[in-house]
Amino acid sequence: MMSATPVSTGDATSGRRRGWRADGLSLRIRNGLAWWGAALATWLPARVRELFGLAGRRLLLQHAGGGNVALSLHEGGATRALAQVPVDALAAAGTDPLSALLAPRVAEAPRWLLLPAEAGLRRQLVLPAAAADRLRDVLGFEIDRQTPFAPADVRYDHRLIGRRSDGQLEVELVVVPRAALEARLAALGPLVPTLAGVDLDSADGPLGVNLIGDARRREDPQRRYQWLLAAVAVLFTAFALWQIRENRAAAADALEARVEAEATRARAASVQRQQLTDLREGMAFLQAQRAARPTTVAVLDELARRLPDSTSLEKAAIEGDRVLLIGLSTEASALVGYLEGSPLWRSPALAGALQNDPRSRADRFTLTAELVPAPAAEPQEAARAPAR
Repeated sequence: MMSATPVSTGDATSGRRRGWRADGLSLRIRNGLAWWGAALATWLPARVRELFGLAGRRLLLQHAGGGNVALSLHEGGATRALAQVPVDALAAAGTDPLSALLAPRVAEAPRWLLLPAEAGLRRQLVLPAAAADRLRDVLGFEIDRQTPFAPADVRYDHRLIGRRSDGQLEVELVVVPRAALEARLAALGPLVPTLAGVDLDSADGPLGVNLIGDARRREDPQRRYQWLLAAVAVLFTAFALWQIRENRAAAADALEARVEAEATRARAASVQRQQLTDLREGMAFLQAQRAARPTTVAVLDELARRLPDSTSLEKAAIEGDRVLLIGLSTEASALVGYLEGSPLWRSPALAGALQNDPRSRADRFTLTAELVPAPAAEPQEAARAPAR
């Protein structure tokens, strides 16, 4: 009778669905990692695959009749017979009776009990794609319909044959009666604790399923090497990522230092450019100031032509836009008249009273005048003035 799937409502149903999704995701991840590891292993040399247990080597144990066990090595899709050993002789050999009979690399291979093809029942099924997440549970409910056994009376496993174009899965269900399997396991005697799994024979060799109970599954002895290899790969990947980060950080530091050096040179060039601009502006200002008033030579020449011979100067100074004259003259009161009308200055006047000098019998005078701005230079001359 076909068993029915229990249906619950509320939080129990949602919790069960979440658990199924999580289990399905973990199953897909494990399958993907296993496929990825197998694909990478094909690129390795045969000796490297053998060293890390990636060659798929298995030591097969088969009942040969007469209380004997036939040993064969399955590797690379081919099976090679090794020897036949009586089970009674192995009972007194210790915990691992095969370690003294086989080479170390063969003795360390996972040991599988290979059942004859007629010991199991195989059914090919077509299931929807949604069943991929919980394929084993779904097949557990198919045992009642596809086989004459109840789920509690069999050991079962499956293998995925392929996927159709419409997304449906082609799966083969493999079932072995529990009683027959337990009898064959009991006949192995001391070899049972060393088994890694139970497979079913076929025309092409081992079928590729594991019919042993979950509580009696044995860890692959090569798995520690595989974990070590995975840890080394993770370590090297982390080191490579760290090295890439350090290289990028060093490149960023070098770029920052180069930018800082360029910025320093740019600031120095900007300061020099500003100094040059200030210097040119200062020179232009001085040129403009010189051009805004008569030159000293022109003022002295004009004074020499206008002052009478009876006049001597002790001081002639130009202070800003003023001319200051100090000297002796017998015609000091008339000097203002001599100096008026000059194009170089205007408003000549005596500053202070005249003082008589008894030695020279002349009057000491102080005379000032305001310089007149020079006429604007021609455009071409004004353009050349800042350059000079």
